[in-house]
Order: sequence, then C-alpha cells, then structure tokens
Amino acid sequence: MMRRSSPFWVVTLFLAVLPTTGCLFRTRPVEDKYSKVPLKESTQQGLIDTLNQQAEAIRSLKATVDIDSSVGGMKKGHVTDYKEIRGYVLARKPDALHMIGLMPIVRTTAFDMVSDGQDFKVWIPTKNRFVIGKNEVATSNTDQPMENIRPQNIYEALLIRRIDPQSEIAVKENGFETLPDGKGHRVLQDDYELTVIQKYDKVWRLSRKIIFGRIDLKPHRQFIYDEDGKVVTDARYAEYKDFDGVSFASRIEIFRPQEEYDIKLNMLKVDINKPLTDEQFVLQQPAGADVVHLDRPQSSLALPAGLKHQ
Repeated sequence: MMRRSSPFWVVTLFLAVLPTTGCLFRTRPVEDKYSKVPLKESTQQGLIDTLNQQAEAIRSLKATVDIDSSVGGMKKGHVTDYKEIRGYVLARKPDALHMIGLMPIVRTTAFDMVSDGQDFKVWIPTKNRFVIGKNEVATSNTDQPMENIRPQNIYEALLIRRIDPQSEIAVKENGFETLPDGKGHRVLQDDYELTVIQKYDKVWRLSRKIIFGRIDLKPHRQFIYDEDGKVVTDARYAEYKDFDGVSFASRIEIFRPQEEYDIKLNMLKVDINKPLTDEQFVLQQPAGADVVHLDRPQSSLALPAGLKHQ
C-alpha cells in the first residue's frame, strides 16, 4: 500500500523549490503607504461625548449654499449632473427643514421643499409639479428624480443626531481610510469608527456608522442604514470651520445609493442658532399646480391637474 506523504515534508519541499524557480514568484512594490501625519487619540466615550456635544450645540441652522447634484447610475443607465445651483437651507430641531434651489444665472426657483419630519412638500416650477407625501413612503420614479428626494434625508445628514444612551449602543472600532497625499499617491491613515445599534421595539439593529478622522477627531463620514441593514445615506463632511462659535463642516456630500442621487453642499454663509419662525417652514401650494400625492394610489397620479384631490 502506498504511504501518504506528510504535509510538513510537502510544504518544506515546495519552499525549497521556490528560490530556484524564478517563474513561480515576483517581487513588486507596495502601492499603499501609511500616513506620517500626527494623529490624535480618543476613547469610545470621548468620541460619543464629542458627537453629542456637537449635536446639542446646534438648535437651528441657516445657510447660503452652492449646490452640485447628480441623478442616475447603474439602475438608470446614465448620470445627469446639475451644477452651480445657489441654494438656501433652514433647519430647526427637532426635525424641520426648508431648502430652496435657484437656477443658474437667471436665479429663478429650481425647487422648493419643506418637511416637518413626518410630511413633506416639494414645488418644482419648471414642471409645474407640487409633490406631497410622507417621508417614510419611498418612490423610485426615474422620470421625476426630484420626487425621490426627501427633505428629511437631507436633514439627517446635515445635522448628525446625538447618540441616545436610552435607545442606542455605540461601539468603537479602530479602522483606516485611504486618502490621496497630494502627490498622486495613496496613503493609509488610521481612523475611529463608531457603530451605532438602535433598539426598535424589542429588536436591536444596525442604525448608523460614524467615521472620525484622527487628525481632528471630527466626524468625516456617516452611513445610515435601513431596517434590512442596507446603506440608505452615505454622507461625507469636510473642511470644518468656525460658525458662531460652533465647528461645522463647510462641505457636505449626501449620497443616496437606492434612489441614485447625490447632493453636494458648499457652505458660503452659515448662521447657527439664530431665531427661525414657523412661517419660514411653510410651503403654500401654487395656484394651478399639478399636484402629486405620493401617498395615494398610483392611479390618482395620472389624473389631470384640475381633477386631482386637493
């Protein structure tokens, strides 16, 4: 009977053959290198405290912004870019948002949207459409990309929520990110990641992941997940500046992978905690507008404007 060779001797023989057989291996340089920038340290509780202090410091926000956006991707088959839109954003806790975008050059209204956290309204003058719906009702109308935007999604990315110890658990992880070094090379830089688990009824599920840069210990990215653990919002934060004594990102990018749209906000002017009235979060239905109720049966959307339920 043939005796089976010991695995140890097989491995030893293989390693002995390698140096004499050049075609079996090659040496190549490592492309990624570690960043040599000095990094700051923090504990898990320190990161939670930093995030909560930032969240609690902001009660309202009023900003003048430049907006770049894009709609489309693999689902749609192409991408349409919208550049140089001047915009105005009002946000007030607990969950009110009003955002207006103006067309380039002529500065007429491109869109006007409001939300109280539950319901939202969007006015699109170029299409004479006034859209009404609830934030939790999802649509995927590729022909009308503005109907997929929810003001509440912008609010959640704009003002990062505090971590509530009564309903959330946050766990720190030491990770890393790949960054350009300004010379066309990639460098690896350590970061901190807070994974937030939230309790829904009697079930715990993944809610958010917040990435902190180790240079400044500020949130540089936030992932928001749905009930199935899919990423619904990927928000990036850069170039923090002091606005009214509060450090706030002056560049924010909000990507919604399911609806395939991306919004970049470049903050030109920001007022923190200035009084905002209820009237500033009201959007009246324009006369003669084609009203679309997203929370009603689809058949009602096909009716002429004059026959829609007001």
